[in-house]
Amino acid sequence: MLFAAIDIGSNAARLLFGNVFEMKQKIFVEKATLVRIPTRLGKDVYRDNRISKKRADNLIKTLNAFRLLIEVYNPIDYDACATAAMREAENGEEILRRIKEETKFNVRLIDGIAEANIIRRTNKIGFDHPQNLTMYIDVGGGSTDISVLDGDVLQDVKSFKIGTLRILSKKVDRKEWERLEKWLKKYNDFFGEINMVGSGGNINKINKLYGDPFHYTLTYENLKYAHKYLKSFSLDERIEKLGLRPDRADVIVPAAKIFLFIIQILKVKSILVPKIGLADGLIYQLYEKHKKRTV
Repeated sequence: MLFAAIDIGSNAARLLFGNVFEMKQKIFVEKATLVRIPTRLGKDVYRDNRISKKRADNLIKTLNAFRLLIEVYNPIDYDACATAAMREAENGEEILRRIKEETKFNVRLIDGIAEANIIRRTNKIGFDHPQNLTMYIDVGGGSTDISVLDGDVLQDVKSFKIGTLRILSKKVDRKEWERLEKWLKKYNDFFGEINMVGSGGNINKINKLYGDPFHYTLTYENLKYAHKYLKSFSLDERIEKLGLRPDRADVIVPAAKIFLFIIQILKVKSILVPKIGLADGLIYQLYEKHKKRTV
């Protein structure tokens, strides 16, 4: 069954087409097509508190292109969400109205807690968790969103204003890092024995380059090496010598910094990086709704 999801993030807009199937009572989302456009909304928002006309126009063009692809692929259903940058932009509501008028997409504006809840739905999309306590950590351009599960039972959800573009814009308050550390230390009885699941384009890229993408595992040592190695290059060198896209080359270092900060506190040896994200969670939700309708 084919479903589609649009994620309008702080750094990029993504359109995911996913085939969903069940096997042995587990749900699997197989990526059919992923289109990612670097709209960089957060670059405006974390500097000027609003989205510029140029970036808004580019977003509208992107979504109109997504509309055409959805019409061609003809999925059973689709959903569209916007996150931190749109949420915090002074003109966010105005742009959402433009989107509805000019692209016919009814984009839902979700907060960090809702984003974390959607991503943790991927807990049921077929990958193993050796420990009982699991933390799902999604690092985006504007926020870091964390869900804590004990087995399949949700224990807590938290969102922190610590994101890659926010760091690059020097808009992360030191107290927010302290807030994150204090919150993580609530789970000190489990330190060293927590499933740490990382999501977001940056951790996926780091794992592809420096980890074990075949087993979806990035060790603490490899993450530490990746951060030090990537940081040793200038932005231009990361693009020219390492072959990173411009919109990945700048945000990958602060993303590594955030994950390092968390993994050092949790005292775990590795991160599970199963290439999941908000769009995967949206597709899972669409599949659940479809099943209920057809029962």
